[in-house]
Amino acid sequence: MKRREALKMLGVGASALTLPRWMQAATGPPAGRHPNVVYILADDLRPDGVAALGNKVLKTPNMDKIVERGLAFRRAYCMGSTGAAVCIPSRAMQLTGRSLFGDLSLQGQDTWPAVLSRAGYNTFMTGKWHHAPNVLPAVFREGKSLFTGGMANPDETKVRDLVGGKLTPDRLCPKHTTEEFVDRAVEFLGGHKKDAPFAMYVAFTAPHDPRVAPKEFMEMYDPEKIPLPPNFLPFHPFDNGEMTVRDERLAPWPRTPEVIRRNLADYYACISFMDHHIGRILDCLQETGQRDNTILVLAGDNGLSLGEHGLMGKQNLYEFGGMHVPLVLAGPGVRAGRTDALAYLHDLAATLGDLTGTAAPEGSEGKSLAPVLADANGKVRDSLFTAYIKVQRAIRNDRWKLIRYPHINKTQLFDLQGDPHEMNDLADRPEHAGKAGELMALLEQAQKEYRDACPLTVANPKDPAWSPPRAK
Repeated sequence: MKRREALKMLGVGASALTLPRWMQAATGPPAGRHPNVVYILADDLRPDGVAALGNKVLKTPNMDKIVERGLAFRRAYCMGSTGAAVCIPSRAMQLTGRSLFGDLSLQGQDTWPAVLSRAGYNTFMTGKWHHAPNVLPAVFREGKSLFTGGMANPDETKVRDLVGGKLTPDRLCPKHTTEEFVDRAVEFLGGHKKDAPFAMYVAFTAPHDPRVAPKEFMEMYDPEKIPLPPNFLPFHPFDNGEMTVRDERLAPWPRTPEVIRRNLADYYACISFMDHHIGRILDCLQETGQRDNTILVLAGDNGLSLGEHGLMGKQNLYEFGGMHVPLVLAGPGVRAGRTDALAYLHDLAATLGDLTGTAAPEGSEGKSLAPVLADANGKVRDSLFTAYIKVQRAIRNDRWKLIRYPHINKTQLFDLQGDPHEMNDLADRPEHAGKAGELMALLEQAQKEYRDACPLTVANPKDPAWSPPRAK
């Protein structure tokens, strides 16, 4: 389905199809009742971090409600990262619609909240920012309890407000950040004037470590009853180029079933606590009569391994590791269901432009997901490219996935249709040599498209063998 046809099905007027982008941003949504936007972003949320998306252990009744009434993207990804803190470029890409290998500083760059603000929306943020603080006033009109750092104990976090275009000094957050962020979100929703549309961005620090939640949530999950990942390993079988980064040091080597189950129990506890408070946002939208005119976005910034392949962090390109995330859209113009359409998180900026009848931010490279929102058979991409610093590159299509490790000249090939947890590497099988070559060529093409200069082969590869550092 072409984008023009998809937009007509979504109810977007002709003016949004024909005007130049800068004029679209200035003219605002088409005539009629303007849809609000509530963008909920979790920190380190795995693609199975919502019960309704296939996790039989996890309890997330409120996020499940969003899944039930919305469209769940089962193949949504962060494009990758040029540093260990994957959430920094991920969040910048989501705000700007720009891809990974460019300027993601947000300095002087357009964002979807700024577009909506120029269109008459009241834009508000609460939660984790993790970019240069001085950029905030150019992105949102207002903000409360903003955490401008990267990570902190959620019971001991410093926050600040954005008032009149200026940031207040840091102060100690009076309660757990998950509860505090939702307090401020509900306060904003309750006090919002209904004669103007709003866009609210709620960026949680959960379930990122340190994983702390109230006792009743920490006791909700018995580690002994939590199944291990199907691809659990005590050690990763080779040097992937990022074996001792901070995240990987959060559990000792070898990884043991007991330690992984404990980590999963704490992780699930923080997700359920976050879900409890997301329910308050949903209730407030219902009570204020704004539910049916609000576009809901639920997403994670990146995934997390937690024992998969012997890894703990998000600094890898496995399906249940670093870049695969949950993504759900719900509200006006969005059909309900599930989709296997390939999507990037930075496609959301253009998608929100279409759903609100405005535009993508200037400089956006993402593709609007409007064809997928309107049609069960719609798609906007045939393949997805992901990258992690200079040591990992990957390409996937509907069925096949290739991961390349340039520093050791190693390739992995997986048939995701029959091997979704990537346990059977087919790269050295002669019968799959053609498929590996086809995907390698596709990977090289994607590198050119996204301005990635990283070589896929090196003259002097490192030894792929790896041993963990001795415990101090």
